[in-house]
Amino acid sequence: MARIILISLLLTSVFIANGQDDLLSMLEEEIADETFPVEATFKGTRLINGHSIETRKKNNFDFLISHRFGLISGGAYELFGLDQSNVRIGFDYGLTDYFNIGIGRNSFEKTYDSYLKYRILRQTSGKKSMPVSVTIFLSTAVETLKNNNKSVIADMSYANQILIARKFTPALSLQIMPTYVHFNKIEATQLRNDIWSLGAGGRLKLTQRISLNAEYYYQKAPLSDNTFNSLAIGFDIETGGHVFQLQFTNSQSMIEKGFITETYNDFFKGDIHFGFNISRTFQLAKE
Repeated sequence: MARIILISLLLTSVFIANGQDDLLSMLEEEIADETFPVEATFKGTRLINGHSIETRKKNNFDFLISHRFGLISGGAYELFGLDQSNVRIGFDYGLTDYFNIGIGRNSFEKTYDSYLKYRILRQTSGKKSMPVSVTIFLSTAVETLKNNNKSVIADMSYANQILIARKFTPALSLQIMPTYVHFNKIEATQLRNDIWSLGAGGRLKLTQRISLNAEYYYQKAPLSDNTFNSLAIGFDIETGGHVFQLQFTNSQSMIEKGFITETYNDFFKGDIHFGFNISRTFQLAKE
């Protein structure tokens, strides 16, 4: 009798083991058939000066304050640039997870701006992988400086971008930004209404909450002879609901038409502005 019970237990163990193997095989096949979206290519919706491919979630309202101080080369007399400051206050809103709108006001040239941002592709892994994320960015800006003898329409400019990014590893993400900027009317000293530019940037994660960012825009043909390509280096610091960005850049403006085409300082000669972006996100409706 004991021998029969022992044989039964051995047979039961074999069947259970085989069943577990079958279940594991089925689970592995199911996982292999799934597609997984790649999360957190960048910490926030801004790389440094410009936008990243990231969009706000539906019903998320983002309040963003950006500062660019004077030139560090001003020395101690100018408190290394802190005596002067350009400020942009902006508001971003997620109409859907992939479609955002935003408005802002930049003290540089007293400019108001607005934008539309739509993510058309998202990087995924798995059975149907997508190698990159792609976001379209369209913006309009209008200068409101007094005594410039131009109409509101003449003061308007437009910046259109295709943002293409890939997260190569958990620590490294890269992005390229083909850009077209158009000015309705230019000054006598300026050379052209249309400027084509190619931007490139990236993020290197240093710790769980800190990353090193870089961003560069090359102009094929500049707006005027005394402008330079925009270059910025900075750090992202994530603290709960905030993303705090510290940066060093040769650009004063904090909107695309400005920092891409109207950068008048040479980064490599020490004409550098210290600045920061800080954002706070609010959920306006239940998910």
